[in-house]
Amino acid sequence: MSKNKLLLVLVGSSLLTGCAADYLNNYDTMTLASGDSQKANQLLQTVDPYNPASNNTKIEGDGARSVGVVQKYKLPPSSGAPTTNMTVNVGPSGTSTQ
Repeated sequence: MSKNKLLLVLVGSSLLTGCAADYLNNYDTMTLASGDSQKANQLLQTVDPYNPASNNTKIEGDGARSVGVVQKYKLPPSSGAPTTNMTVNVGPSGTSTQ
């Protein structure tokens, strides 16, 4: 068989395989969403499904307090040493690494 015929057979079989793969994705089983058609139809016909409080664009808050929090986050207090007294032991006990 020549290379052109082999190439033609490969292209033809790959095209047929693509069609068969879509056919094989159909299953005769039930999904977890079975029986939710009434709820889905009810949600489709809802005029405004959002929470009424979502239209409130006035967000309560104190700007000066927010700026202070951001500055405190960016610039932690410079006390030098850590405030916690923590000992980390690595390795078997009783040995010295000095």
